[in-house]
Amino acid sequence: MARTSAKTSTPTEKETGKAPSTPAPNQTRTGPTHEQIARRAYEIFLARGGQPGNPEHDWHQAERELLLGRQ
Repeated sequence: MARTSAKTSTPTEKETGKAPSTPAPNQTRTGPTHEQIARRAYEIFLARGGQPGNPEHDWHQAERELLLGRQ
């Protein structure tokens, strides 16, 4: 005996009048964004009076501060 499968179809944009939905951004990301870290590292540089220092140290300090929720 042959089985038939019913195809399910979703309404098209034309049928619903709505644009197709886009997938939600990755909401599992934790921690500060690259931009947030860069901004905080620059603030650390400015707080030092713009004097030469170690940019990698500033970056890691900024990342730690943002992860701990302090500035």
